[in-house]
Amino acid sequence: MKRAQRAIPFAPPRETGGCSPGARAMQLPSPHPLLRELVSRLPQYPPAAAAALVLNLALGGILNARNLPSARGKVIAIAVPDVGLQLAFAFDEEGLIARGNARPDATIRADARDFLALARREVDPDALFFGRRLAMEGDTELALLVKNTLDTLDFRALPLPTPGRVLAALRLQLRGLL
Repeated sequence: MKRAQRAIPFAPPRETGGCSPGARAMQLPSPHPLLRELVSRLPQYPPAAAAALVLNLALGGILNARNLPSARGKVIAIAVPDVGLQLAFAFDEEGLIARGNARPDATIRADARDFLALARREVDPDALFFGRRLAMEGDTELALLVKNTLDTLDFRALPLPTPGRVLAALRLQLRGLL
């Protein structure tokens, strides 16, 4: 007897506006309202620290105050309202440091599915911005600096982090706790 296969929780890929011709985007289901309610009540520092660690491993040599001196000491937040997250990061000489509930100088706001599409390069950030699905608040110069820096990267060409880089990224986050 054949068993029924479980449905995958993602809709089939579809064309999205702002993509390069032929690009396909994965559609995520909308988060359940209870998830947003739960996540918004949790401390924001742990997911920010985890995100900062990953960003520093991948981009620590690029997203830091040495390369972006006008960002030195400033706090940028990534807000994901449909999930109830706001991740705040400060720019340090060596990379990003999680700042929990710190008041951000700039905030970049979009839903989870739009951030995923941006990360996968399935949609153009300007198309999301002009479609009012991506918002920048506060110090827009800082937000644009980060956006433009990320736009210039070829993520496929980034090298895997060395064990020394992993330890340095962990040390940076621990220093942020003190």
